[in-house]
Order: sequence, then structure tokens, then C-alpha cells
Amino acid sequence: MKIGIIGAGNVGSTLAFKILNDNLADVALVDINADLAIGKALDLNDASGVFGLDKKAVGSDSYQVIEDADLIVVTAGFPRKPGMSREDLLLKNAGIIKEVITKIKKVNSKAIIIMVTNPLDVTTYLAYKVSGFDRKRVFGMAGVLDSARLAVILSEELKKDLADINSMILGTHGDSMVPLKSKIIIEDKNVLEIIDEPAVDALLEKAKTQGGRIVAHLKGGSAYYAPATSVYKMIDVIVNDKKEILPVSVYLEGEYGLSDVCLGVPVRLSKNGIEEIIEVDLTQAENNKLKSANEVIKSGIAKVMNV
Repeated sequence: MKIGIIGAGNVGSTLAFKILNDNLADVALVDINADLAIGKALDLNDASGVFGLDKKAVGSDSYQVIEDADLIVVTAGFPRKPGMSREDLLLKNAGIIKEVITKIKKVNSKAIIIMVTNPLDVTTYLAYKVSGFDRKRVFGMAGVLDSARLAVILSEELKKDLADINSMILGTHGDSMVPLKSKIIIEDKNVLEIIDEPAVDALLEKAKTQGGRIVAHLKGGSAYYAPATSVYKMIDVIVNDKKEILPVSVYLEGEYGLSDVCLGVPVRLSKNGIEEIIEVDLTQAENNKLKSANEVIKSGIAKVMNV
């Protein structure tokens, strides 16, 4: 098993460390800055050597090192800065992603691609369209991270064990994300049986803005431990063919009444990528919010298709 990572910055290198530290797969780091990729690969191999692990990393600015990768994670692009929304990154990162996916396609047309670059749902759409791959092999990480953030906030605010909380966020990885209040279960009870709706809404808003708060504190970049770990969770499910259901951004072809857009919905992941898109029952309010998220992403798509 070999995993390619495009972008040797904080998310990419943290993900590489997690993969190697768990001895899951070999890693190929690709970055426009060859020295950065090579230097981090050397450091990662030294770290693996501490525990005698046999999986190795290689770094390069050449895409040839991913020609035999089974799975490729794209983290390349500009990070968010204080005061920027994910949508502000739209034009900056669209051109980068088109170039990256074109290069991937030239050397490897069989890998699974997981997108991480923001704005996530738009870059996933671009990756799907530019690659021409089956949609089951091109999808984005967002819902895993957003759902985890919500669970952590619920745990802290309500003094409940994380293990007893199930939450799911669909829609966009951004201001139009759709937390499913009807599906937030804490100790076998719906969250609305534990606290009132205004209190729930306040916690959902806190989860929605968590990424922005991290950016504000870091000042020079955005979150990377949690995003990298969220991608790792998806990779682990795929590599080990666990067939778990996770929320990911995927190209829709009529599911939830939506088409020609990438949005976060629950899917079953397996060794071949997306095995099944799961359509869960939504309340009317949740369905309306998902449709609004669809309009936001389609507006973003329209801005970048000719970049």
C-alpha cells in the first residue's frame, strides 16, 4: 500500500507522520518546494526508525513518485488567514487544484483521490471534473472533521463522554454546513430531549465557527492536527475495507434531489472508495438548509470553472 500526499505543509506532513507511525502504508510527499518534501521525508523516516517501523516516506517535486500510489490526498493550496472565509480562498486555490489534478491524471489514473484543500466542496467538484474519474474515487474530507468538532463541543458543554455522542454534519465545509439536530444522539437520547433548541443552536454555531477561531489564534495558518486525523480516519476505513459510514463531500447525481454539485452526505467507504451513498431522512428544515448549501456551492463552482 502506498499513499501519495500532494502538499508537504502542516496538514500533509502531519498526515504522513500518522500514516507512518501506525505503519499503515508507504508515503510519497509531493510539493512544489522539493527541499521541503525531501527534508520532511527524511525526518519522517528517522521517526519511523525510532520504533523500527518498516514503512517509508519519499519526498519530491515530481509527480512520478505517486504513479503507483493506491490513494492520493490533495492538501496543496493557500491556507486561510485571519479574517478570511473558506470562500475567500476560492479563486486562489482553484487554479492550483486544476493543475494538481491534471498532473495526477497524467501519472496515475487508477488511484482514489481525497480532497482536503479549501473551499473543500468546490475543489472536490473541480477534482472530479478535471480527473474524469468515477465519482466513487474522488471525494472530499469535511464532514468527519466538522462532526468531530461538534461532538467535542457537546461533550465539553454538556459534560458527557465523547463515546456517548453521535453527531453528523452534512452540506458544505463552511458557513452553509448542515448539522442534523434530528440525528444528534447523546446517551441514546436526541439532544433536544436534553437541552432546549436555542441552546442546541448556540452549540451548533460554535461548532460551525471553530475553524475560524483556530485561524484567529494561529494567525499564520489554519488547523492541521484535526484535519489530518480526520483524513487518516477515512484512509484507515478504506485501506482496511471497514465499510463504515462517514460523511464526505461527493458528487451528487440526484441523491437528496440534488445534481451536478459536491456536498457532504453520508457514504459507505470501502477499499474501492465510495461503495454507497446513504440517503438519510431529513426534517423539512434540514432539507431546506441542504438545498441552500447546494446553491452556495453552485455559485462557487460557476466562479471557478473558467479559471
